[in-house]
Amino acid sequence: MAGGDAQRRTLVVDLAARSRNWSLPPEGAATLQAFAPPEWSVRIVSAQTSSDGDGAAKPSDEVVAAVRDAEVYFGFGMPRALFLVAPGVRWVHSAAAGVSSALFTEMRESSVLFTNSAGVHGAPIAEYVCGGLLYLLRGFDIAVDQQRRGVWDKEPFVSDTSVLRELADCSVLVVGTGGLGGQIARRLSALGARCTGIRRRPELGAPDGFARVVPLSTIDTELARADIVVLAAPATRLTEGILSAHRLDLLPRDAIVVNVSRGSLLDEDALAQRITGGRLRGAVLDVFGTEPLARESPLWEIRCVLLTPHVSPVSPRRFWERELALFFDNWRRYIAGQPLRNVVDKHEGY
Repeated sequence: MAGGDAQRRTLVVDLAARSRNWSLPPEGAATLQAFAPPEWSVRIVSAQTSSDGDGAAKPSDEVVAAVRDAEVYFGFGMPRALFLVAPGVRWVHSAAAGVSSALFTEMRESSVLFTNSAGVHGAPIAEYVCGGLLYLLRGFDIAVDQQRRGVWDKEPFVSDTSVLRELADCSVLVVGTGGLGGQIARRLSALGARCTGIRRRPELGAPDGFARVVPLSTIDTELARADIVVLAAPATRLTEGILSAHRLDLLPRDAIVVNVSRGSLLDEDALAQRITGGRLRGAVLDVFGTEPLARESPLWEIRCVLLTPHVSPVSPRRFWERELALFFDNWRRYIAGQPLRNVVDKHEGY
């Protein structure tokens, strides 16, 4: 048995997100209560919390009181202030994929198991990537602009300078080959694209959807032949600023940039400059260095930038089905003393 004593063991569930699509539904709460073994008590926190990024910065008074004798905490990340008043916590599971804000010193140095929801969001984000790329590859940005202006003009589509391409014409570099990167590559390769993955340990081989994988040290060479680059890696010390101004200049002319990981991976100002200057075809961006994106950002005004407010993972009908399946499997494993899925390396940052 992994922690706890002979008395009742407590799971605290802190998932009443302000956003309805991310808030644990009543049937989900009921399922958690019903699933609990006899020796376990499940406390469902009703106070609202934040699901943005990787969790709330300040916990509610209700969860602070509830977590003091908890063994397991299930929330969106875990604020440091909450961790410090939960000396009995042995396992933290996050309904978010990002973990950076929860990797404070006390968490990193503790023996607390920390698992996240990497991969749970893979399907909707991968569909978002496909949709965003087709938006640019088929010139829908041009079509939308013409429609708004009441213009009928085939020239941008059929001229010698047409930007239209098929995915099968494209080489795609996916930075990150985990649950998210793998889902993206499988869908893009099914549509004919040739996908290369940047993988920390390429000796583990190429996951489904990738023609090959290469180490991070070769990224400059790979960018020079990538029609599309997709950022799908976690935010770590190795990935921060990975797509810098210098590396954007390595991309072929008319390349497309996609970011569905974290804003810290990309130099947004440099990207805007290269798109407005005609150097790059455009971008599909769901995450930003500062959120909400500042109204002064030039990205708002660029026609060939598809910009969304960090909503690529949204899947109202499927998220909780996947999330609870992961949690229940890990809860069984935890009780049985077996290895958990999605364990975060607290020093590597993912």
